[in-house]
This record gives sequence, structure tokens and C-alpha cells, in this order.
Amino acid sequence: MSKYASLYENRKLSAGYPELEARGVHVHSHNQDAAGSNALYIGAFMECMKRLITVEGKVLLVGCGPHPHALKWLCENGYDAEAIEPVEMSVKLAAEFGPVRQGSAENIPFADQSCRAIFMESVLEHVDSPEKSLAECFRVLEPGGALFIYTTNRWKFNIRGFNGEYNIPFFNWLPKFIQESFVFHTLHFRPDFANHNARPAVHWFSYPELCQLGRSAGFAQFYSTLDLADAGNKMIQESRLRGFLLDKVRYNPVLRALALTQMGGTSIYMWKRP
Repeated sequence: MSKYASLYENRKLSAGYPELEARGVHVHSHNQDAAGSNALYIGAFMECMKRLITVEGKVLLVGCGPHPHALKWLCENGYDAEAIEPVEMSVKLAAEFGPVRQGSAENIPFADQSCRAIFMESVLEHVDSPEKSLAECFRVLEPGGALFIYTTNRWKFNIRGFNGEYNIPFFNWLPKFIQESFVFHTLHFRPDFANHNARPAVHWFSYPELCQLGRSAGFAQFYSTLDLADAGNKMIQESRLRGFLLDKVRYNPVLRALALTQMGGTSIYMWKRP
């Protein structure tokens, strides 16, 4: 019997790898510490958000992880910020960075219309239901508020096939029926395929698909980072190509559409009508 067949026979498949939540926290923490807070662009994202709305009120981070440097930055810069996180161990570790409570994107423990802005960074690809998650964000947002999402891009191309989620080159370009089999194999036999993440990415989006999901949830208008970032924004300054292309693609619908398959296609701002 092969080692995989043995695993199949001996493991309760519905449970998957219950120990991965603990191990995943360790791996996530190690990677984030190695990258440091410079890997987080919360300040640049907030600059874009403030060009869209006035941020006066509760700022919510959905799915903050064990080391939420973004939450710390928001609190240190005077924002009324709070985070939610589904993994209990991560909630305990994150508490030293700011106020955190346990909750999921599909069940946000906040009252209706209680938040001015919501940030969901590297979360939507991991949730059970993107539709329920966006509906919850819409529910807790004030009229005139906005949701920021940074997530996977199904069209993102990297010459080495790097996709940021799986140690499988060009995973985001694989047909869905092949992706699903790799997800199953990851959950039950090879958790190292997704860096021992107990909740590996299972959703891959294009910018138009995110717009359609947002409309279904009730959001009225949609903006990319290309639409809201100015020349002084950190994300624009760090790339000469972005700076050169910014105005050229911003005001040309065809060029903008092409650019959003790569540059800027992983982030979207959804605005709730007042």
C-alpha cells in the first residue's frame, strides 16, 4: 500500500488536518516576521481609501492573522480600528497589536451599518463563501462607506509560475477541475503544497468578477488602485513602470482593462451608496 493510500485509509477525511491551524499559525508568523511590516501597504491603501470617502468612524480589518501589523499601524495613526480573525490561536497572538475579536468573514460580529471602512487583505480567496462574505461587509458598512479587497488574480502572470498561494507553478492558470483535485490533495495528503495552511486559497478572481460579486452584494461603484493612487503613493513610486503608465491607462478604457489583468487587478475598492 502506498503512503497516500495508507493516509486515505487511516485518516478521517472530513477532519482533514486539524493540527494545521496551529502549525499554519507558526508558518504564517515566521514568514510575516521575515518579510517585516514593510511588506504591508496599509498606509498606501488608506491613502486611496481617503480619496474615495471620508474615514471618520470604525475601521474594520477582516481576517488579520496572528501578527496584524496593519492593525497596529491604524491604531498608531489615530484610527478607530479593530480586527476579526477566525483562528483562535491567531486571535490570542494578535491581541498585542490592537483590539481583536474572534469572527469570520461570513459572520462578522458587528452591528448593521457600524463601520466606515473595511479592509479585507488576502482573505477572500480563503473563505468558504465569497458571496456571504461580501454580503456581511455590505451589512456592517455605513451608507457611503467603502470596502477594500486585496486578493488573488486568476490572470496574474509570473515567468516562474509563482502565484503566492501554492507551491505549484502557474496554479492560478490551471483549469478549475485540476485546481480542485490539487486542493483535495493538499487538504488530505500534501499540506506542504499550500505551506501547511489549514485554509488554503480556493478562489481565484478577475477584476470584472470581483465587480460582479460586489454588485450582487449591493455595492454601487468600483475602483482599482490604478484609479485612486496618485503619483506620490508608495505603490506607484516603487515602480517606474507604474508611474509611467498611470495616466495613460487610467483614462483609456481598453488600456485600463488590459492593465487590470496584471497591474492593479488584485485590489478593488467597493463603494456603498449613501
